[in-house]
Amino acid sequence: MFVGHACLAFAVAAVGADRLGWSRERALGVAALAALFATLPDVDVVYGLSGLVAPAAGAGPVPVESFWAAGNRVHRGVTHALPVAAVVTAAVWLGGRTGIPSRAAGAALLAGLVALVAAVGGGLAAAVAALFVCCVGAVVVLARRRGVAPRVLAGAALVGLFTHPFGDLLTGEPPALLYPFEATLVAERVVLSTDPTLHLLGAFGVELATVWLALAAYFRISGERPTAHVDRRAVLGVAYAGAALALPAPTLEVSYHFVFSVLAVGVVGVAPPSPDRLRTWRAGVTALAAVSLAAVAYAAVYLTVG
Repeated sequence: MFVGHACLAFAVAAVGADRLGWSRERALGVAALAALFATLPDVDVVYGLSGLVAPAAGAGPVPVESFWAAGNRVHRGVTHALPVAAVVTAAVWLGGRTGIPSRAAGAALLAGLVALVAAVGGGLAAAVAALFVCCVGAVVVLARRRGVAPRVLAGAALVGLFTHPFGDLLTGEPPALLYPFEATLVAERVVLSTDPTLHLLGAFGVELATVWLALAAYFRISGERPTAHVDRRAVLGVAYAGAALALPAPTLEVSYHFVFSVLAVGVVGVAPPSPDRLRTWRAGVTALAAVSLAAVAYAAVYLTVG
């Protein structure tokens, strides 16, 4: 869901900046920054690497299963919490200011957050929180060097960090939205269909929709025509419909064969390397259109024969 999170934040920030009357460059800049912030909560999955380095004793799970089993111990916890996002946003605003006392206060706020997590959740959660705040700090430093204003930087953090957890409500366990508080805001994931395959297809469709939403926001602000970036080769994606008959029906628990194969359909948009910006955009948008048509065609056949 990395791409979906980034695209949702990009679209929200871009449209918001455009409504405020910001210039094209400034609107797209803050949107890109929001998208970057939106990817940071998922740094907690790096703990899953321990499942690859030190899999369970005995027969144990296969490497991929080990990765997710280890990562799920901390995934969607502290880094996905709304109270944590609020604290981090405040720290980002302080860290983006020019005064040394303000920057020191921002760093102290992040350090205090890690200490609190250590006291509440233990060493593992604290380690994840420390990695998270280090990534946040790196983004702040980068933005500061590029002259991003503190309020713009904080606004990007606000959009990116607060939209991220809501993009996880369709897959896996719901994020711990109110961590470190005991209250539960969402107890179970949102179910789009009682049929597990249709639920997966729906979640995948939502993911694709966020990418199209981000593209729509970009084209709206840039003034470019979307149709100029789609090659007719995209219709080849419809041929993926046959996969509904050839592959086992995917679910959230077993989806690799579907996700990897349907994304592979995007190669129809691949073009030779070129400095031509238009050609690069055309390749990307054509690939997205092909994947989207492939997903729709697959769902149509599944509904017909299912």
